[in-house]
Amino acid sequence: MENSTEIVSFVLAAYGNVGEFKYLYFIIMLVWYLSICAANIVLIVVIYVDKRLHEPMYILLCNLFVNEIGGSTSLYPLMLSQMFSDTHEVTLPWCFLQMCYIYTCASVEFCSLAAMAYDRYVAICDPLHYSVIMNTGRVCIIILIVWMYSFVNCIFSFSLVIRLRFCGNVIDKVFCHHHLVIKLACSASVLNQMSDLLFAFMTIVIPFTFISVSYMKILAVCLKTCKENKQKAVSTCTPQIVSLSNLFVGAIFHIIIDSRLDVPNVPDKVRIILSMYLLLCQPMITPFMYGFNLPKIKESCKRYLFNRK
Repeated sequence: MENSTEIVSFVLAAYGNVGEFKYLYFIIMLVWYLSICAANIVLIVVIYVDKRLHEPMYILLCNLFVNEIGGSTSLYPLMLSQMFSDTHEVTLPWCFLQMCYIYTCASVEFCSLAAMAYDRYVAICDPLHYSVIMNTGRVCIIILIVWMYSFVNCIFSFSLVIRLRFCGNVIDKVFCHHHLVIKLACSASVLNQMSDLLFAFMTIVIPFTFISVSYMKILAVCLKTCKENKQKAVSTCTPQIVSLSNLFVGAIFHIIIDSRLDVPNVPDKVRIILSMYLLLCQPMITPFMYGFNLPKIKESCKRYLFNRK
């Protein structure tokens, strides 16, 4: 079916008419966004300044903190600008740019956790060769591969979407959503319709499999060691397992339940909040779970932020 009018913008209908509450929502979102940036920037600066933290694990954490800022920036600036918009329109190029930005950061998040799981596997299962296997140069190469893999994955997935012609322009979200954009197409092939699931497989399933294998091997080694080593291994790996579980549940809701299943009796406001769950909570959870919670980073923060003359 040919569309008589070319679609040049999408309408983000989930904003609705917030009325006078837009000022309150704007302040809350702005404070939350600035808090996310501040928490992650503090940790990045501390790791950069303190040479004792120039170790593989902390370099990988620094990469994760950078990604949290990037992921937040993919959502909040546009969302803040839409608070004062009457039409809630976003042009196609900006919509595609936001989708690519969000999904690249999501891929980097999972791949970074996979890299950190490998780091913990080497540290616990092969400690004598850890400094050789996970040296600074190799960690930098791993980080580069993570970003290149995520970017190429994203570009391939969105190359199937960007050429589509659209017969509708209303997206019932507060941000541009891959699957919902495809549903607005005048016609889409099976490959187009499955492109978000293909992206999810490359972004979530492959890293998750790698992480699972790493932790299974860590568990097998821990069961053979003394109680003290078991506790040390558990304390080291627990934050990553909790973070991964949080990401996995949020991703399943975002990709499958919210996009492809029509779940009845769910209030619109609850659905909107849950659809943004990963971008709302994860960027703030990460710096506290991985950063301020770790003894070395906590000690460095106290030294540089409070005791510096």
